[in-house]
Amino acid sequence: MKKALILSGGQGTRLRPLTHTIAKQLVPVAGKPILGYVFDHICEAKIKKAGIIISPETGQDVKDYLRDGVPWNIKTRYIVQKKPLGLAHAVLAARSFLRDDNFVMYLGDNLLSSGVRTAIERFKKNKSDAMIFLKEVEDPRRFGVARLDSDGKVIELMEKPQDPPSNLALVGVYIFTKRIFDAIARIKPSKRGELEITDAIQELINMGYAVDSEILDGWWLDTGKKDDLLQANSIVLDEYIKNDIKGKIIDSRIMGRVTIEPGSIVTNSNIRGPVKIGKNSIIENTFIGSFTSIGNNVTIKHSAIEHSVILDNARIEGIERLEDSLIGRGAEVVKNAHQHTALRLMISDDSIVEV
Repeated sequence: MKKALILSGGQGTRLRPLTHTIAKQLVPVAGKPILGYVFDHICEAKIKKAGIIISPETGQDVKDYLRDGVPWNIKTRYIVQKKPLGLAHAVLAARSFLRDDNFVMYLGDNLLSSGVRTAIERFKKNKSDAMIFLKEVEDPRRFGVARLDSDGKVIELMEKPQDPPSNLALVGVYIFTKRIFDAIARIKPSKRGELEITDAIQELINMGYAVDSEILDGWWLDTGKKDDLLQANSIVLDEYIKNDIKGKIIDSRIMGRVTIEPGSIVTNSNIRGPVKIGKNSIIENTFIGSFTSIGNNVTIKHSAIEHSVILDNARIEGIERLEDSLIGRGAEVVKNAHQHTALRLMISDDSIVEV
């Protein structure tokens, strides 16, 4: 497999207002952007070329993070999708990059417990025209759903059916041959005005081409919503975080697995892992509870935080209890120092405040 197509565009409406200023694929999970985990998997599969679908609004941030793929030794090409007209449209936009090569398509806001290397080997062996990744879910009505035959070949795909034929949901990872372009040419935009990749795969089936499936044993996480992202943060912290204290600890108690990067200072505080703290952050007179990741240059004083993701340059001060929260870059959450109890807020579009 020579190439990967990684989708890092879209509007990220389910994570607004955070995604007004940051690509959803760059939101960190356990201190690392989601897109970084995707590139780790592509690198593990020994794929050396990647086309990156970006949007005009957040594309430069994606470029700045990926640094032309140098950290992974992957040669990158950036492809601008001016409007989010569907996943199949993104494939068409990348036609000049993909040419006639087989490719892995990976949605940049999806996280898998394992990579795609073994699936690629199976795809080559079976000589399929497409492979989709599936995961058993409790409520398949929320997803695209696949119906399989006894050999694991895909018979039919349905988008959010009221009466699902199985509990197998489509995961945002696919493997295609060049025949996907023939299928896309035969479909029309959906009711929401987009060229759907689900419709294109169904068209492959209608055309008589073989569509194989890979059912995931491990976890799969779509990080498109706040609660999903917090769940992903918890799972990745629990699975991967190690004891690695490189910052300075003063009169503080560290319990469990905690990573603290260089330049950070923890003073008169309690930290209960798994927790990840980035570089040059200040933690004073604070409790940091399990499943919390804190970015770089963050200041937290006189507060208690648990099960949250705090992005770079945020400031939290005087907050008695903060949990299940996602705090954006440069945001400030501070206790009103005045005696009156009225809330004083400056809230952007699409924000959520619970008091």
